[in-house]
Amino acid sequence: MQHWPGRISELITAVSTGKPVNVSSIQQPKFKVSKSFYSFFLTALLGASVNFLSQIFYREFFPFGTSVLLGYLTATIVSFAPTKRFAFSAGGTGNTGREVVKFFIIAFVALAVQVGVSKLTLHYVANPFFPNLDQFWQEKGSHVVGMGVSFLANYFGHKLLTFRSTGVYDWIRPSKEDEDEL
Repeated sequence: MQHWPGRISELITAVSTGKPVNVSSIQQPKFKVSKSFYSFFLTALLGASVNFLSQIFYREFFPFGTSVLLGYLTATIVSFAPTKRFAFSAGGTGNTGREVVKFFIIAFVALAVQVGVSKLTLHYVANPFFPNLDQFWQEKGSHVVGMGVSFLANYFGHKLLTFRSTGVYDWIRPSKEDEDEL
């Protein structure tokens, strides 16, 4: 089986002469999803379960937006260690302190995404398009939409910033000489 670049001239010749072309032997590029994405998805399922179930509990005591926020915070705390160890294989980096800081910064950005998307979905989609659906199910559906969008924000934020050395932490942190002057 030949790869695409090796068959270009053969295909052009065949097409220009009107001969049938056997395209089944052309190897198509394969879409690859990284191992970290699958691992992150599995750890995110843990966080999503905690988020989803704790939000139901918090909703008994707080308004919808606040209960989504509290569910998200609970899930964020529970999911740091599995995300660090399994999703991004950063268990032995020795940078846990700075990773926690970056993890929570990304988590707060994704939190804003989740709460905002959940509330917007409830207001502009669930309420107008499903007015006969019980309020509980309108809220849960809206919450799931917000969780899905925040999953993407979390994945890319953690992949690109949290569990890799960006140099920002060293730039912000005072050097030994600065500490000695104080």
